[in-house]
Amino acid sequence: MAETIALEGVEINSSHYINGERVGSDETFEVFSPIDQRKLGHVAQASTEQVGDAVSAALAAFPAWAALGAEGRKPYLDRFAEEIGKRTEALCQAEANDAGLLLSRLRHGIIPRAMLNITYFAEHALQLQENVIETKQATHRVRHDPAGVCAIITPWNSPLMLTTWKVGPALASGNTVVVKPPEWAPLSSSLLADAAHAAGLPAGVFNIVQGSGAVTGAALVADQRLARISFTGSVPTARTIAAIAGANLVPASLELGGKSPFIVLADADLDAAAATGALMYRNATQVCLAGTRFLVAESVRDEFVERMKDYVSKLRVGDPRDEATEVGPIIHPRQIEKVKGYVERAKAAGAQTLWGGGVHSAGELYFEPTMFAGVGPEDEIVREEVFGPVLVLQTFADDDEAVRMANDTVYGLGGVCYGEEAHATAIAEQVRTGFIWVNSFGIRDIAAPFGGRGQSGIGREGGEWSFEFFCDIKDVVIPKQPFKPSFSQR
Repeated sequence: MAETIALEGVEINSSHYINGERVGSDETFEVFSPIDQRKLGHVAQASTEQVGDAVSAALAAFPAWAALGAEGRKPYLDRFAEEIGKRTEALCQAEANDAGLLLSRLRHGIIPRAMLNITYFAEHALQLQENVIETKQATHRVRHDPAGVCAIITPWNSPLMLTTWKVGPALASGNTVVVKPPEWAPLSSSLLADAAHAAGLPAGVFNIVQGSGAVTGAALVADQRLARISFTGSVPTARTIAAIAGANLVPASLELGGKSPFIVLADADLDAAAATGALMYRNATQVCLAGTRFLVAESVRDEFVERMKDYVSKLRVGDPRDEATEVGPIIHPRQIEKVKGYVERAKAAGAQTLWGGGVHSAGELYFEPTMFAGVGPEDEIVREEVFGPVLVLQTFADDDEAVRMANDTVYGLGGVCYGEEAHATAIAEQVRTGFIWVNSFGIRDIAAPFGGRGQSGIGREGGEWSFEFFCDIKDVVIPKQPFKPSFSQR
């Protein structure tokens, strides 16, 4: 059976949340902290049957929740956000300890954004009025109808942010949800269940099933009663989900990884570019949208490297619970072994280490902010996503080469371009990616689209794009003249 996990004075129920109740399992899995690898406790491992129970509960709750309409759902969702806010310190401790996220980012950025992810979509759903199209023959009333039961599968690098980012529009649209949190960092999702319960969300509207991707995740995506699957994670897992979703004809939104370019043009403010470049190490670069391929104009390469090296040398690596920390740990021993493997192979292939390149003195799961140069376009370290604090630097001779190099990837999630504004904007417009920042980084608005192309995913999230995914679009056609059936009609 699962247990209550005591964490920095916070009690976290490690059972599932199904149909408005806590449900344990015969099997459990252990959760460890990346801070110091201490065991945090045991978490319930959902069986295939329990996953089915959660989907059944969501299916049963769907008609009444959908029938409330946006106006009727909004008070529930506003209270949900309020209850998240009441649990700010508990959520901070959960994600700092089991995901290794920076406490400063959690308290001042992620928790407020998680609340907004609920309230914004609750409010935005009120604006989903019927879109009326008048034609000569008929009036078309185009509606956004709730789809049904949605599977929400989230990654370990920012569980709270990404769960609320998906749950907000799904619930606001009138759907019910079954959330499968990451097995390496499940604790904040359990606290979300507490918030949903305290807010009075009807039983079955919001469900949590914990466990491995191989058992719990596989059972969830294979359930033919699902109306939508929303997944953020790795490309290999996405391929598996897409195959199952395709066989069942279930729409799937897939937000995946990236190997995004960070372009520094010759006319860039090099100090600003270097300072922003150092931000790529935040959260130990376990961030899909980070710029990890630095493409720097040959004429400013040396000066840029020196400036960025100076900024990186001042980064504080250590315990994420210390608000002064800027770079925390790698999430798990398996992940740091993966990072070390990329680094060792890059060195063996002749890559030049500009800085970093090894495990940090802060602990076994802390890796030094690292930059490689002297790499070729086909090198593994240039082509593949490391998902750790390891960047690469290449140079270009002119704009055409910069654009060609930026687009020479199977990914297409994000990007950064520093330079004189008109010049940088012109380059940014040619980069094949889902979004790109000009002379900035990380500016995101909940109303704007987020997503990638190529192996960075399928679909867009945010604003109206979230509703396009989580809703079924229906056209109610009302003729303007009495309808006369005819076999000759087309």
